[in-house]
Amino acid sequence: MSNPPHHPPKAPGRATLILAQVFISMMMAFLMTGIFTAVPMHFAPGWVATWLQRFITAWPIAFVLSMGVGPLAFGIARGLIAILERRAMA
Repeated sequence: MSNPPHHPPKAPGRATLILAQVFISMMMAFLMTGIFTAVPMHFAPGWVATWLQRFITAWPIAFVLSMGVGPLAFGIARGLIAILERRAMA
């Protein structure tokens, strides 16, 4: 039995990238605001309401910033990988 030809994974489409950024920014905003609300408030009464208010404010900001920073981060990662691959071949 022969193995099927290897095809590199298809790059995600624009809609997939945007939806992924929605989820990534949501999770990061949720966790970061939760941590930075719980730590100083020591889980005092009312901390959940404060956390959710901060999350609602932080999530759209995180999404917009991630849309700008994401391409920059991918570019830096590609450049670094290229450098490391060249060094490995030398």
